[in-house]
Amino acid sequence: MSVYTEYVTLCNQADIQENEMKVFDFNEDTKVLLIKQNGELSAVGNKCSHYGAPLHTGVLGQGHVRCPWHGACFNIKTGDIEDFPGLDSLPCFNVQVETTGEVKVRAKKVDLTESKRLKNMASYCPETNLTYVVVGGGPAGAVCAETLRQEGFTGRVIMICRENALPYDRIKVSKSMNIELGKIEYRNSSFYNEHSIETMVGVEATKLDIECKTVLCSNGKLIQYDKIFIATGCCPIKPPIKGADLNNVVTVRDHSDADFINNFVDAEKNVVCLGSSFIALESAAYLAKKVKSVTVIARDEVPLLASFGKEIGQRILDLFTENGVKIITNSGITEIFGSDDNKVKEVILKDGSKLPCDLLIMGTGSKFYTDFLKESGVELNANGTINTDMYLMTNVPSVFAGGDIANAPVFSNGNQRTHIGHIQLAQYHGRIAAINMVGQTQIKLKSIPFFFTMIFGKGLRYAGYGKYSDVLIEGDLPNFKFVAYYLNSNNKVIAVASCGRDPIVAQFAELQAQDKCLHRSDIEGKEDPTAWTKNMNADAPCKLPAMNY
Repeated sequence: MSVYTEYVTLCNQADIQENEMKVFDFNEDTKVLLIKQNGELSAVGNKCSHYGAPLHTGVLGQGHVRCPWHGACFNIKTGDIEDFPGLDSLPCFNVQVETTGEVKVRAKKVDLTESKRLKNMASYCPETNLTYVVVGGGPAGAVCAETLRQEGFTGRVIMICRENALPYDRIKVSKSMNIELGKIEYRNSSFYNEHSIETMVGVEATKLDIECKTVLCSNGKLIQYDKIFIATGCCPIKPPIKGADLNNVVTVRDHSDADFINNFVDAEKNVVCLGSSFIALESAAYLAKKVKSVTVIARDEVPLLASFGKEIGQRILDLFTENGVKIITNSGITEIFGSDDNKVKEVILKDGSKLPCDLLIMGTGSKFYTDFLKESGVELNANGTINTDMYLMTNVPSVFAGGDIANAPVFSNGNQRTHIGHIQLAQYHGRIAAINMVGQTQIKLKSIPFFFTMIFGKGLRYAGYGKYSDVLIEGDLPNFKFVAYYLNSNNKVIAVASCGRDPIVAQFAELQAQDKCLHRSDIEGKEDPTAWTKNMNADAPCKLPAMNY
C-alpha cells in the first residue's frame, strides 16, 4: 500500500506568477501553500507550526516563507523550519506539472493527520563513542538537543535541566499563570526516550573542566563530553530594598513561580508590580481581573520607554488604566513592610506614599547563570555573558554557547556582538550551534531578532535591534493599528514595531535578512509609507540600499 495519496489538481501553472504564493484546498481538512520561485513550483503546509498562522498572509523570502505573526521561517522546498519560534517543520507536498499545464500535488498520508511535521531523527549508536552535552533546559537547549539528532548525530546526547521539569514554553508563564506545566512542555518524556536524548531534570552544572572535558553536576555526577553547548539563561534578581526577603515578595521566571502566584491570589488581594518590564506588565495584565487591585511602579515616565518610545509607552499606560491597573510612573519602592507573620503588608514609594500590598512581584532585572564557568577557561565578560564567534563557538573549540548568555554576532546589527533575551533568538541559537557541533556542514549565524507579546488582547510585534534616536509612527495609535519605525542618528531604520498591522514586522525582518535597509526618506512624507513592502520578492528590483555597517 502506497504511503502517498493520489494526485490532486490545484490550478494551472499560468495561475501563479514568479515570486508568488497562493493557498489551495487539498481536501476539506488540508490547505496547501503553492509557491513559485526561480521558475520552480513547490508546495508546503499553510499553517505555521508555532501558533497556526496562515502562511499565505506571510512573507515570501529567498527560499523560505516567513510567518506573518512571529517571524518563523520554513524552507519552501522541504518545509523544514529554519528560524523560530516553534519546533516543528511543515508537511511537504510532491508537485507535478502536466503537459497541459495542470499543477497537481500529492502528500504523504501521515502528513494529512497533522499540520506540522517532525524532521527525521537519527538513532543512537553506542559504537559512535561520542557524547555531546547540552547544559540548560530552556528554548536554546531544547532545540539544540533535538537538532543534534536531526543533523545525524548518533552518539550520546545528555541535556541537563536546572529546573525540575522538561523544557517548556517559558514565555507563557507570565501571560497565563494558571496554565498546566504539561500543556506547555516542548516535548514529553516519551519523545526524549524514543530519540535517546538523556534528560537530567532538577540538576545544575556546577563546574566545567575544559582540559579533562568534564562537567560536574549538583547531583554529584561527573560527565565526560566531547562537545558541550551551554545555554543556562538567567535568573531574576531582587533589588537591595529593605524587606525584599519577606514572604510573598516574588519574581516570575519559572512555572513554579506562576503556580505560587495563581494559587495565592484572590478577589481580596492587593498586588504591586515593581518595574515596567514585559514580565511585570504581563503579570499585571493577567492578574487585573482576579484581585482587588493591581498597581505597577515604574521608574520611567511611561512603561517600555526604552523598547517602544514615549508615544507608544503612553498608549500602553492608558491601556492598563482602561483595564483597571494603576501605573505610578517616575517612582520606585524604598521600603517593604511586613506583618507579624513575615508577610509583605505595605510598600513605601519614593515620594513617601504608602500602598497596601499582599503580593509584591519584582520585575526588575536578572543575572546570568554562568558562575560555574569561573576559572574554567571559558572567557566570561564582566556581566556574565560569553563571547561567541559566527558559529556560536566560544574561545574553547569544544564549547559552544547560546541563548540569553551568548554575546553573539547579530546580523541585523552589522554582526556586532550583543546578548538578547528573546525566545526566537534562543531557539535559533540552539539550531545553529547543533549544526556546527555535528560539523558536517558549518553554518554562520544570520540573526534577525524578532520579539512579540500580547497584553490585554493587543499583539505587539518588534523586529530589529539597536539604539534609536527618533520614532516615526504611521497609522492609528489610539486604536492599536499602527506601525512604528525606529531610526538611529544616521536616519537608518534599525527596528520596526507594529500592532494590528501584520505582516509588516515580518516584512521588515525579511528585508534585513536580505541585507537591505530603510531610511527616513523611504517613509517620511511618502503618500504610502509602506511602499517599501512591495519590493520584498527575491527578484524584484529593490531600490533600497544594502546595509552599510
